[in-house]
Amino acid sequence: MALSQQVINQIIRQEVLADDLSDQDLAKFCELANAAYRDGNPIITDQDYDFVYLPVLKQRLPKHSLFQVVEPEGQGFSEEKVLLPEAMLSTDKAYSWHEIQKWIERLEKSATDISLTQAIQIKATPKLDGFAGFDDGARLYTRGDGKKGSDISRVFARGLQVYNDSGRGQGAGEIVIKQSYFQAHLADSFEYPRNFQASLIKEKALDEKAQQAINDKAALFVPFVQLPTWQGEVGELIEQFELIVAEVLAMVDFDVDGVVFEATNEALKTQMGANRKFHRWQIAFKENKDKAQVKVLSVTPQVGRTGKITPVAELEPTLLSGATIVRATGHHYGLVKEQGLGAGSVIELTRSGLVIPKINQVLQSAPVDIPTICPSCAAPLQWQADFLMCINHALCPAQMIGKMEYFFKILANNDGFGIATIEKLYEHGIRKISQIYQLDHSALVAMGFGDKTSENLMQQLRRSHTEQIEDWRFLAAFGMARMGTGNCENLLKAYALKEVFDLSLAEISAIDGFADLSAKMIVVGLQAIRAEFDVLQHYQFNLEITRLDADIAQSSHALFGKKIVFTGKMLGSREVMKKQAKTLGMQVLSSVTSKTNYLIIGENVGPKKIENAQKFGVEIVKELDYMAMIAQ
Repeated sequence: MALSQQVINQIIRQEVLADDLSDQDLAKFCELANAAYRDGNPIITDQDYDFVYLPVLKQRLPKHSLFQVVEPEGQGFSEEKVLLPEAMLSTDKAYSWHEIQKWIERLEKSATDISLTQAIQIKATPKLDGFAGFDDGARLYTRGDGKKGSDISRVFARGLQVYNDSGRGQGAGEIVIKQSYFQAHLADSFEYPRNFQASLIKEKALDEKAQQAINDKAALFVPFVQLPTWQGEVGELIEQFELIVAEVLAMVDFDVDGVVFEATNEALKTQMGANRKFHRWQIAFKENKDKAQVKVLSVTPQVGRTGKITPVAELEPTLLSGATIVRATGHHYGLVKEQGLGAGSVIELTRSGLVIPKINQVLQSAPVDIPTICPSCAAPLQWQADFLMCINHALCPAQMIGKMEYFFKILANNDGFGIATIEKLYEHGIRKISQIYQLDHSALVAMGFGDKTSENLMQQLRRSHTEQIEDWRFLAAFGMARMGTGNCENLLKAYALKEVFDLSLAEISAIDGFADLSAKMIVVGLQAIRAEFDVLQHYQFNLEITRLDADIAQSSHALFGKKIVFTGKMLGSREVMKKQAKTLGMQVLSSVTSKTNYLIIGENVGPKKIENAQKFGVEIVKELDYMAMIAQ
C-alpha cells in the first residue's frame, strides 16, 4: 500500500511525526526521501533524514535494506548499468561520541585478535555532501548500487575539472560545488547544492549558470585521496575528539555533513573487513548542533501504555535544522515541577540525533500546571518518584490502545496494526489483543474498514501467528514493566515459557541480572497478563523456543563450546545454521582469529578469511562435512 501524496506532504510539513507512522509507512517514506535525495530533488533536509527519520527506522526495523545494502542512486539515470572497476560501499554512521567509542572498542578488539603491536593509526577527512562517483581515467561512473553504476563521463566532456588539478583516474570521489560560489552565484536558481550537482550529471542540456560554474572551476570532481586529512594515533582521537572534528569540518570550501574516520593499519583493515554495506574499519561522524531558545505556549499531559503521564510542550513555531518545530516532549512531570516548565517559560531546544525535538533545559521558568486526573480516563494520578502515573491500568483508554499497538509492534512480523487502526478498533469495543484475534472479515467491514483493507488485516493477523518468532519476543509483546526483549530472553534462558507464570519472587531474583525490585514487578506483571496469555495460546503462535542454559551446559555434542565462523554462499540458510550451532552450545563468530576452532566454508569464499584461517592454524571445513559433523 503506497503512501498518499497528502500524507507525504503532512510528513514533510511535520504535521505527522515519525512516531505517528506505522513501521511500513515510515520505511516507505524513508525510501522515498532517500530516492529523492539521490535524484537531486530532496523532499526533506539532510538533518531531518539523518537525525529524525532514519534513527527511528533503525530502532524499529534494524534489518531494513537501507541499513544492509548500498542505497541505489535515484531514478534520473536511464543508462544501462555497468560493472564498477571497484566496489563503492557506503560508510557506517555515528551520531554521538558514545557510538564513536563503540567503534574504537571494535578496532581495539580486532587489534588484540591479531596481536597488533603498534598503535592504531587513524585518518580523518571531511565527509563531502556531494554526488558520489568513480573515475577510472577513461570513464566516470555513478556509485549506483555499489557494484554497478551508470556511465556519466559526459560531465568531463562538459569541462568538469578534478580538484587540485590533480588529473583523472584517482578512483572514488564526489562531484561538488564550492560553498562560497554557490551562495554567491547559484542560490537563487537552485534550492540546494544537491539540486545543482544533479543537474551537472543528467543528460539534459546544462543550465547556463551551471556551465559557468564548471568554467569557473567552482564545480569539481574531488577524489577522496585528494582531501586534506588529520592523522594521528587513536589515543589522540580520544583525547581531542571535539577539536579534531572542528578542525576537519573547516578544511574545505564544500558542503560537508560530517567527518569520516578510518583505521590505516592494513593488517587491522584486513581483519575487520566489510559487510554488504560498509567497511567496518571506517565510520562517519555526523552531528547536529542546532539549538534554539523557544517560548512555551502551553504544556499538555499525554498518557502512555504504562500509565506514565508525559508533558508535551506546545511551542511558538520555530525553525530548527530546516524544519518548523511546534511541540516537544518533556522528560517527566518531576522536571516540570523542578524547573518551571509551564506556559510562558523559555526553553533550549535541540534535535541532535533524536526522533523528536528535545528540551535541553528550561532557561526561564514560569508557573506550572500539574494535572491531578488522567486526561484519558479521569482517574486520580499518583506520584511514583519523578513520574506522575495513572494506575487505572485495566480501564484507561490510552493505556489499552497503547498496549494493543505495542503488541503488534514488538512482534514485528505483521503490517497494518498501527495507532490509527487500533484506535478505530477501540471505538468499536475492542479492548484486548485476544478480541482482535477473534475478529473476522465481516466484523471489520462492519466497523467501517474497506473490503480490501479488511482482507489485508485478516491476512496480517494470520501472518502474525503463523510466521515464526522467538518466544522471548512474544512474551515481551505483552508490555510488562521491566520485561523488555532482553530481560525476556534472559528469563527464558533460565525457565521455559510455560513455567514462568508459576515462578516465585525468590526464583526470579536468583537469575543473574534480576534485582529484587525488578523481580517483584515481573511477578506482578506476569500475573496481570496470564489470562490474556492463555487465551492467545489457543492461536498456536509459531514460537522458536529459547534453549535453556542448563540444557546447553549439559550438552555432550563434540562441538560444544567450539568457536566457529561461517563464510561463503551456503546450500542452506546461514541464519538457520547459526541458530542450530548455538543450540548445540557453539559460539558463532564473525571473524577468524587465533581463538577460532573451525572456519565453515560454502561457495564463492573470499580469500581473506581463508588466509587468516591458514595464518592462525584454524581448521577449514566444507559445508557438507560440517553438516556431517553436527549430525554425529
